[in-house]
This record gives sequence, structure tokens and C-alpha cells, in this order.
Amino acid sequence: MARQRRRQVRSRRESSGGSWTRWLVAALLVAALGGFVWWWFRLRPAPSKAPAPAVQPPARVLPPTSVVAPIVVPPVVLPPAEEPPPTVIVSTNIVRTPLPAPAEPESLTVVDPPAVGTPAPATEKASTWLTAQLALVSRGISPGSIDGVGGGQTIEALRAFQMDHRLEANGRLDPETTEQLTLTEPSFTEFIVTAQHLARLHRLPTTWLGKSSVPALDFESLAELVGEAAQCHPGYLRRLNPAVDWDHPREGLHLKVPAAKFPPVRRAALIRISLAGKWLRAFDDGGRLLAHFPCSIAARVEKRPIGGLAVAVAVKDPNYTFDPDIFPESAEARTLNRRLIIPPGPNNPVGVAWIGLNRPGYGIHGTPSPEQVGRTESHGCFRLANWNAEYLRQMSWVGLRVSVER
Repeated sequence: MARQRRRQVRSRRESSGGSWTRWLVAALLVAALGGFVWWWFRLRPAPSKAPAPAVQPPARVLPPTSVVAPIVVPPVVLPPAEEPPPTVIVSTNIVRTPLPAPAEPESLTVVDPPAVGTPAPATEKASTWLTAQLALVSRGISPGSIDGVGGGQTIEALRAFQMDHRLEANGRLDPETTEQLTLTEPSFTEFIVTAQHLARLHRLPTTWLGKSSVPALDFESLAELVGEAAQCHPGYLRRLNPAVDWDHPREGLHLKVPAAKFPPVRRAALIRISLAGKWLRAFDDGGRLLAHFPCSIAARVEKRPIGGLAVAVAVKDPNYTFDPDIFPESAEARTLNRRLIIPPGPNNPVGVAWIGLNRPGYGIHGTPSPEQVGRTESHGCFRLANWNAEYLRQMSWVGLRVSVER
């Protein structure tokens, strides 16, 4: 009996101990499962995507030589600039007419060589300023209005001659200069007044509206007419002829005038304009000086072009279109509400010649006041004495290069 009771007690203990062990194992399994789930969602590192394989360019196969030839890029060829048509250019106020078909200079004078055995003409050294001015003109070098005075424009003209002849450009009539600067003609000649000369003299209106109503802007006085014909300052002309009644000229009047005469016209290859020196020079294709002229330039700096230009058109005796907007300083212009066509003539605002450039608003032209050239400024063009502008027009052609320098 006692033995049986001991077996029952041992059996209950074993059963209770096994039950506790099973619960402990179950608890550990649940804890392990919970820990695995927490790790899976919280601590597990995110899987990284494998980078796409880089695509390698095919290897460049060089030619079987140790030197690689350089790549030659052909130059870019720009189309030639179109020449502006010779029509009315409002910005320049010029009514421009087309040139004749040939581009050759007009009125070229062909001089035959002297016959064998002809004696050479007598020469005179240019030892005075008057003879120097005349000798310079005979070589195409203008001192401005001839007056027998060694002023600034005459000195600049003499320097141009000296540089062209490889002499010291000192502007003085030194022995080396006068040895080469000589005259072969008399210093003075005679001008005979004709009825045709007198018929050209008219008092001109002083207003723009009045000027637009006359047939031509010709000369106002005999001194003005003869002065331009002889490239002479009217004041000097009066001093040469003190007994003449200039206010009442008559037909058949004989006047003493300087014998100024340009050489035969030659075709120019280049025009150079110096803004600082206030001169214009023309050269042949060999670089020799063909002509030198005093020149007025634009008053406003922004109206002075710098660099390379070209002749677009050349006109003799052009009209002039007066645009009031170009002359705000004129009281009459402020009252006008329209443009006016001003007829041609030596007293036209652009004188007797217009050489238009390939930039709108710019040109080389004459002036009604040649004695003021180089001493006053223009509205934006290059102004020459009428006789110089006409001489330059004859040696110009469409496409002639023009270089404007500071």
C-alpha cells in the first residue's frame, strides 16, 4: 500500500515536471519566432540593385603609323556683301542717280609724250609759299584755297609731298624739298569774264524753302565763281585785282589769277582719311600718292566711322533732300513738316560732287564754303572743297576701298 502511494506521488511529480518543461520550450519557440519577425521587418538591410553594366564604346583603331594626321577644318567662306542700290537715301539726304555702266574714272586725260628734240620747259624752284602751293596742286596735292600763305593746310600738304618723295616731313621749304618741288608753268594766268559767267550770278534765297524753289544754286558773286575756278581764296583774288569793282562786274573784264591746275586724272586704288589730321589722300595700286585734300569731319564722335569702307556711288551735281529732323538746331527746320528737294549747284549743301560710301549716312562731298574746309565740322560726312571733290570723283569707282583712321 505504501509502495503504491509512493509510485503515485512520483508519477504526479514526473507529470507535473514534464508539463512545465513543455511550456518553457513553447515559450522559447514563440519568443524566437517573434524575434525573427521583428528582425525581418526592422533590422534587415535593404537589398541593393546591381548596377547596369557600362556600355563601352568600341575601341578606336588607329592606322598602322606612329603619326596621326591632324583634322583640317575648311575655312568658312562668307557671301560677298551686296552693294547698296543707288537710290534716295533718306539718312544721307542725298538723291543719288546711277553711275554709267563702266566703272572706269571719267574724263581721263591722255598726255602724249613730248616729241624727240623738244626742249624741256624751264623750271622754277618753289621757294615761296605761293609757288609751293601751285607746285603742289600740279601734283594733285591741294593746300586748300590758294592764298600765298604757309598756313596749317599748306604745311600739311607739303608734308604729304615730302613723305611721298622720301624727304624729311618737316613742312618747311628747305633746300632738299625745293630741289624736287618745282614749277614748269607761270605762276599766274588771266581769267576773262564772259556773258556766260555773268548769267550764272544770282542772289540766292537764305531759307531752305526759298532754296527749294529756284532752278539751281549757282554762284552769288564773281569773286566766288573765279575763286573756285582758280582754287583761290576770294580775299586773295581781291588783293591781286585791287582796281576791280567786284560788286558791278562787266563782260570782258580781265583778272589776274593763280595758275592752279591739277594733273591728268588717274584711277585711285585706295582712299585714306585721317580724322586727327583732317586730310584725305588717294593712292595708286603701287602705293604712290595721287592726291591730298584738306577735309572736314563730323562734329559728333559717334558720327565718325572707323575702319574699312568702300565707294558705293559717285554723282556729279547731285540734288539734296533737306530733312528737318537732321537739323534740329535750325529754327526754320523746326517749323517745317516735310522734306524739301534742294536743286544742284556749287552752293548746294553737298557742292558739285557726292561720293557715297557703303554705310548709310556717310559720303565724301563738296561744299558751298570751300575756304572753311578743315576749319569747321560737318553733320556726319567728309567735306572737301568743290574742286577737290570733283577731282576725287573722277578718280573714284564703285568698290574703291576707303580706310578711315583715327
